[in-house]
Amino acid sequence: MIIELGHYALILVLATAIVQSVLPLAGTMRNDPGLMAVAPAAAIAGFLLTLFSFCALTVAYVVSDFSVVNVWENSHSLKPMIYKVSGVWGNHEGSMLLWLMILVFFSALVASFGANLPERLRANVLAVQGWITAAFALFILLTSNPFQRLDPAPAEGRDLNPVLQDIGLAVHPPLLYLGYVGFSVCFSFAIAALIDGRIDAAWARWVRPWTLAAWASLTAGIAMGSYWAYYELGWGGWWFWDPVENASFMPWLAGTALLHSAIVMEKREALKIWTVLLAILTFSLSLLGTFLVRSGVLTSVHAFATDPTRGVFILMILVLFIGGAFALFAFRATTLKAGGLFAPISREGALVFNNLILTTAAATVLTGTLYPLVLEALTGEKISVGAPFFNLTFGLLMLPLLLAVPFGPLLAWKRGDLAGAAQRLFAAAGLGLAIAAAVQYAQGGGPVLAYFGLALGFYMMLGALTDLALRAGISKVPAGVAWARLRGLPGSAFGTTLAHFGVGVTLIGIVAVTAFETEHVVEMKPGMQVEAGGFTLTFDGMREGRGPNYTEESGHFTVARGGTTVTDIWSSKRLYTARRMPTTEAGIRTFLFSQLYVSLGDRMADGGIVVRVWWKPMILCIWIGALIMMAGGTLSLFDRRLRIGAPQRARKAARSAPLEAAQ
Repeated sequence: MIIELGHYALILVLATAIVQSVLPLAGTMRNDPGLMAVAPAAAIAGFLLTLFSFCALTVAYVVSDFSVVNVWENSHSLKPMIYKVSGVWGNHEGSMLLWLMILVFFSALVASFGANLPERLRANVLAVQGWITAAFALFILLTSNPFQRLDPAPAEGRDLNPVLQDIGLAVHPPLLYLGYVGFSVCFSFAIAALIDGRIDAAWARWVRPWTLAAWASLTAGIAMGSYWAYYELGWGGWWFWDPVENASFMPWLAGTALLHSAIVMEKREALKIWTVLLAILTFSLSLLGTFLVRSGVLTSVHAFATDPTRGVFILMILVLFIGGAFALFAFRATTLKAGGLFAPISREGALVFNNLILTTAAATVLTGTLYPLVLEALTGEKISVGAPFFNLTFGLLMLPLLLAVPFGPLLAWKRGDLAGAAQRLFAAAGLGLAIAAAVQYAQGGGPVLAYFGLALGFYMMLGALTDLALRAGISKVPAGVAWARLRGLPGSAFGTTLAHFGVGVTLIGIVAVTAFETEHVVEMKPGMQVEAGGFTLTFDGMREGRGPNYTEESGHFTVARGGTTVTDIWSSKRLYTARRMPTTEAGIRTFLFSQLYVSLGDRMADGGIVVRVWWKPMILCIWIGALIMMAGGTLSLFDRRLRIGAPQRARKAARSAPLEAAQ
């Protein structure tokens, strides 16, 4: 019965979304407060209904109700409980329901915490959110219904894809969707502003918290997905330029540009038209990513859907929202004021440079991702655009941006002093080069460009700290005064420092593992040894085991250094009994920021087994840097100046001050 109730709740979500999308918009046209007040109530009701629907499907997974087609196709009674719950979104239908739930969750947040927004703006934003909700609710009901029944019910399920039976499934998709869908709020703010024809600094202040929340979530989601693929697939790589990876990376690049552009608009009321365009582009890329994963045009572990009807439906959604948004932008853009002027050498100029590089990088990734698909559709010819193209083009684009990042916070608004900023960064650059030279000496040589890459990473980290030190007056004022200044800085100052510092940490990880990684592919029998990263790995033999829904063969390796045993590693190959599908479970040991990575291959006729052993220096810096970036975005989100509706409260305070003075 709960399944039918969940299905009915989803139908009510569609009806509620239609009400939310129509009545508030009519209210803004007629200036009717009653109709505009429908928007918050409808948004909260839509969230509660979607939450109930999602919980109904989750209950079916938890109790292994195989009368539900979705549960039968993607679950098993012996599967551990955490994978039963995460399996709810480990398939196309369930993941789209999660997508919808996060969408209405953001709508409910706007309704709940946007009380100080102008009434017309809030009504229009929630109306646009209602259009998106209605489109995806209709998509789920017509093409991806997770509540279909089977009669008679099978006794056992077909199990979840073994690759997805991992804690990563519980974390990666929700974080990724929080980023994807979070940008829908920025999109809705942009469309609402275009409808009303009013965009100002207050609008940018309202948009920034949503951009920060979406950006931080997407950063964490991409990092989690990268680490999950790294340890789960047994390939030893951390980024493959897979089209679906690119689909999440493109909105991240555009969202980063949007975040910086909104700062210029808020501080200087400049780049208004560009900021609105970026808000549309960022969510458009999120929708494009949804299309690539759900349409069946890509073959990937991420790509669940193979039904062309779904692809056509999502393509129609893309045309409707992206085409409609750009048409409205073209119609309204000429009526918007361009904003303030500034010199090329200024903080605004640095942020514009940031925007140009990031959007060009996003366009490059988009071209490399879609070109093979377009070529195949037009000519039938199949080609692949792989890592060499992306590494070369993306790396060359990022180099000038990474050099310029520490300059931005040190330049003044409107007109800056480039020579002065360079002088302040001289110590950071010199120290970065010195550290890289010390690393080269310790390594006994190596690729020269790699050490310049390391120097660039340390320069970015030290440059980010330089901004804080200068603002606090460290070394120029007494320690107590400097500490007081440091504590008085806004949260966004620390957030910016953390985000830029994290980019430097990630860069160091990428350069180190790319330049200094070693790989050994050997056939091993018990007692044989292999050297990697200064360690000696001794293969001790194989052991058979059994899990709740799989059997496995595990290889044991003793790890020694200088003749002394320091640890051991277990690496295994599993066979999931329901699907008869094998997986490789890599054995990984961490040494500070570096890792030994062991993956088992095929058994040989002579009784040996193929073993791949990697030494991956500083690889954890890749994901630690991403977490630092996420922490920076989160810290900025809690800046007291970014409270939603703060501009309106400030105006109210300004109006009430003369009255209080008169009293």
